[in-house]
Parts: sequence; C-alpha cells; structure tokens
Amino acid sequence: MLKNSTPREIARLASFTIGGAMLGLGLLLKVILFSALSWLAIGVMVFGATSFSYLVVLTYIDRYIYRKIKLIYKTIHSQKINTDLKKEGVDLDQPIIDDVEKEVEEWAENQQIQIQQYERFAEYRRRYVGDISHELKTPIFNIQGYLHTLLEGGYYDETISMSFLKKAAKNVERLQTIVEDLGAISRLESGELILDTEAFDIKDLALEVLDELDMKSKEMKIELGFKPGADTGFLVEADRESIRQVLVNLVTNSLKYGNPNGSTKIGFYDMDAYILCEVADNGIGIPEKHLPHVFDRFYRVDKSRSRQKGGSGLGLAIVKHILEAHQQTINVRSSPGLGSTFGITLAKA
Repeated sequence: MLKNSTPREIARLASFTIGGAMLGLGLLLKVILFSALSWLAIGVMVFGATSFSYLVVLTYIDRYIYRKIKLIYKTIHSQKINTDLKKEGVDLDQPIIDDVEKEVEEWAENQQIQIQQYERFAEYRRRYVGDISHELKTPIFNIQGYLHTLLEGGYYDETISMSFLKKAAKNVERLQTIVEDLGAISRLESGELILDTEAFDIKDLALEVLDELDMKSKEMKIELGFKPGADTGFLVEADRESIRQVLVNLVTNSLKYGNPNGSTKIGFYDMDAYILCEVADNGIGIPEKHLPHVFDRFYRVDKSRSRQKGGSGLGLAIVKHILEAHQQTINVRSSPGLGSTFGITLAKA
C-alpha cells in the first residue's frame, strides 16, 4: 500500500501512528497518576505530537528521500523528462516512487536491448571487415604474384608475359567490381539512393537485359529466354535503372551457377497490386541449409565455382537492398540438382 502512496499520505500515516501512540501514553499516565493529568493536557500532547511528526516526516521525505529519487529519475530520463520534474521542488501529492519503479524497469529493459543490439552490430562489423579483407586479398595476391614473376624475368618470355598480363588484368577487373559493389551497398544502406520511379514495361526491360547478356550466355552454353505465357508485358512503377541492375544480377547469378546446355527463363505473373517477376534456371541448385544466407554479403554456396566465374559476392545483397528501397520483396526456392528460382515483386503501374 505504501508503494503507491504520496509523500503527504506517508507523513499523515506516520503522524497518526505517533499521535495514536501518544494518546495511548496519555491514557496510561492518566490511569497511573489517578486523573492528575487532565484531558486537555492529553489532547494538547496528542495534537502537538501529531502535528510535529507530520511536519518532520514530510520534510525528511522531501529533502532526503524524494529529492534523491528525483535526481535518479532525472538522470535516467534526462532526454524525455517532463516539465514538472524539471522544477526544483517535488510535487508532494504525486506517488513518484511508483513512477520511478516503472521507469527504472523500462530503462533497464531498454538498456539490455541496446546492449544486445551493440553486440550484434559489433559482431556484424567484425564479420564484414573480415569478409572484405578475404575478398580483396585473393585478387591482390594474384596480381602481386603475376607481376613479381614478370619482373624476375618472365617479361622477356612472350608466352608467359602475355598470359600473366591477361591474368593480372582479370584480377584488376575483379577488384574493380568488388569496390564498385561495395560503394553501391554503402549508398543503399545509408539511404543515399534516390529512386527515380516511373512506369515502364518490365518485359521490355527484361528483353534488354537478356540481349545484354546474350554473348556471355552463349560462352557458357546456357539458353536465355522467357517462360511460356510471358508474351504480354506488364507495366510496373519503379526506378528503371535500379531494376535493370536487379535483373542483370539475377540472370548473371543464374549463368554463374548454371550447367552447360542448360537454360535461364524469366516469367511474369499478375498478383493484383503487384507483378511477380521470376528468374528460373536448371543449374546446380542451392542446398536448403544455404537458402537463409544467399542474400548475405560475400556469401557463396559454391566458393570454388563462384571465384572461378568472377564476381564480388555482393550481387544478391545489392538486389535485396534495391528491392527493400522499393518496399518490395525477394524470395528464393531451390532444389540441389534441379535449379533455383528467384522471385521479386514490383508495384503495378
């Protein structure tokens, strides 16, 4: 009961208790002294004790207890404290102890949540820095090895020099790809990407992407095309260049993990307010344990094949960030040996 009481209520209860004790003492003295103590004296004694104890208890609570509680309260909630608590005095008619208890519990819970978030951020940062270091290290070491071989005399052997220069150039291109993709990820995460949304035909854009990657697909002996029923185009509302990058990354990813004489097909489906665009291949597929991580930075299902085919390991992470900036979704379903299908949603124009 005292927990929810105001300072005045606590002082009143204490004074009544002391007053009652003084009344009992007065009655006891009156009995012992055989009425030598008058009722008026007893009343004055009880009234004086009650009044004095009320003032003493109230002053003590105000100066030595509630002011300290108020200081703790202000310290914990310095950013969102209300106007009344910023005053020098304490409102003696408010049950501040109950408020402080609730606020301290909330503060402790928020602090625990923040600590957990900081720990996750720290772990994420350590892993991210380690991933970047690992990705940059491979091409840098390769370039270093090729150049040292040339400087040590391989330059004068035309066969070796041309071969090593081509390999060094290929690794420089990979470095450039990694740096550009890191820059893209940074812009997306910091919110610097400004979407220039417009209405456009998603099939026309997909056709441009397939034409752009036609030569690469022929080198890998993988057929590019559309799924049956994708003859009709669909108008969507989005940033055209960003969605172009999404489709390029998805199709390039399907080529990277596809099988010779395989295929990559793009399909479109009307989903009321959205258009579902799917990029499906019949490549090596993705084991179920890897599916939750395919959109993580630098995550590779088949590390040897991925590095052999090039790329930064950031393609799917960029796709996810672009779609999140559009407030849209991406999903993947896959079976090892049968292929993978990536589906994205876009707002219908």
